[in-house]
Amino acid sequence: MGGIVLALAALILGGGCSMFPETRQRESVHNPFPQLKRVAILPFYNQSNEPTVDTNLVTEKYYAALQAVPGFEVLPVGVSKAQWLRYAMTYGEPTTGADFQSLAKLMGVEAVVVGSVTDFDAFYPPRMAMTVQWYAANDGFHTIPAGYGLPWGTDAEKQIPKRIAREAEFELARSQLATQTPTPAAVGVPSLPVESASGEYVGEFGTEFPADSADEYTGEYAAEFTEQYPGEFAGDGFVFDGDQFVNEEIAAPMPADWPDATDFIPDPPSPVRPTVIASTEPVLMHTKIYRGDDPYFTKRLADFVETGDDARSSGWQGYLKRSDDFISFCCQLHIMEMLESRGGADQSDLILRWPLSRY
Repeated sequence: MGGIVLALAALILGGGCSMFPETRQRESVHNPFPQLKRVAILPFYNQSNEPTVDTNLVTEKYYAALQAVPGFEVLPVGVSKAQWLRYAMTYGEPTTGADFQSLAKLMGVEAVVVGSVTDFDAFYPPRMAMTVQWYAANDGFHTIPAGYGLPWGTDAEKQIPKRIAREAEFELARSQLATQTPTPAAVGVPSLPVESASGEYVGEFGTEFPADSADEYTGEYAAEFTEQYPGEFAGDGFVFDGDQFVNEEIAAPMPADWPDATDFIPDPPSPVRPTVIASTEPVLMHTKIYRGDDPYFTKRLADFVETGDDARSSGWQGYLKRSDDFISFCCQLHIMEMLESRGGADQSDLILRWPLSRY
């Protein structure tokens, strides 16, 4: 028995790594938005400090990557550019959300893609930053946040990548804080009395009150404020503590448009069409910078190259030396990240490859 064990050990050690296959993940995505099927890509802008960036090449690479995603029909780049030039000569170059929405209607597509290269360096480590915005022809479509359509509240929630969950939480917090941000032109909300430099209290219109009458004024002000806003501050125990109105018995009212986690879950079908609330904001937006020395980027690049059928022997490292290949993968990864974070990720395929030395 001892001899058999030693023989097996020698066989395994002699075979080295050839006894075990190399594992790779083949990621794939699809279009999770059936209402945004026909898409046109406008010529990319160069907003970087590198004047030699070939924006035509970037546009073509983005087109090729998007056309390869199931569920999209992308207008040819030449047709999109011709339509864009015709619109610019007639109405001026489109610059606003409303302009891009009008252009999308003119082109007969459901969305136009407006992209720009904001940073680029072809030398190692290569670097490319992109900002891409999608504008829907229908102004009733609103911004789709990262995290929308993901399996929140289910057993599959634990499978959501941490980077996507973190991005979704950040966007939720950002939209919530937007409802709490003061506006510079708030009209009709009375200001609270504050103490002036002279030790007197200043009222809503700058009227000063003697310090010894502050308690009386505060009580009258609180009563008036409660009467003016009965639905929000009704009940006993509503007092002014010197800084703000406090009622420990009544929970603070929430804004009517307060965003919460349920906004990530699509609403069920409705028997009637929703009321149109016009918007000129992009429905999709993704900004990212890619570096050739970033472990996350090189890991996804290696998986992409090693699970493909690229016959060149340079492997994924060769993509970092060839600008066109580097730009191509940046465009593909940019699209995949945008769709993955909004419910467009398919189940990845596990690829097992044995080294040639095994045979």
